[in-house]
Amino acid sequence: MSSANSDSSGNSGAANGTGKPSRYESQKRRDWNTFRQYLRNHRPPLELSRCSGAHVLEFLRYLDQFGKTKVHATGCPFFGQPQPPAPCPCPLKQAWGSLDALVGRLRAAFEENGGQPEANPFAVRAVRLYLREVRDSQAKARGIAYEKKKRKRPPQPQQGHSPQPPLPMVAAPPAMAYARQAADLNLVNGAYTHHLHGHLMMPATDAGGDVVVADAHPGGMIPLSVLN
Repeated sequence: MSSANSDSSGNSGAANGTGKPSRYESQKRRDWNTFRQYLRNHRPPLELSRCSGAHVLEFLRYLDQFGKTKVHATGCPFFGQPQPPAPCPCPLKQAWGSLDALVGRLRAAFEENGGQPEANPFAVRAVRLYLREVRDSQAKARGIAYEKKKRKRPPQPQQGHSPQPPLPMVAAPPAMAYARQAADLNLVNGAYTHHLHGHLMMPATDAGGDVVVADAHPGGMIPLSVLN
């Protein structure tokens, strides 16, 4: 266990990359110094090595005189009201959230300053029960609910299953091109399928058998169904 003069050395403060301790480390150092000063002013003075969970509870109750949170007594007419309409003589105490955060910082500072985890007075069951009792009693007296926010974990992919890439989309051939290919397949001796009626058309010929170029008149093409 380190000496009393080493608690303000800041050896447990982690720099935030700029050589200046973070806000959490600075607050933890101040809390540790306050607790060490409380032990020195105790009657009789207490050594840190002899500090127990009972002394931690005494320290937490001692801090209530510096609290700023109104905690209504059971007989107060504003008991259970989060926003009372008028003042009342109920005492001010340390809020449960402040005490819970304070115990967490002191628990870490105790081990960072040479304390053994198994002998940490801030981690004993009596301290945890006290904090739970303060939380429940203040929740009823102040008419509020203390609920810890649950962190949402991102969904993790299942092991052994790799995501399949989407299949590429194959563009369908244009309808006009498909109809044109079908018409080319139906060519028989110069005949082709009429796109309007579906008849197989033969080009018109003259008396000598030569093909005559058809004009826009529908009579230029003769369907085979008519010839037959």
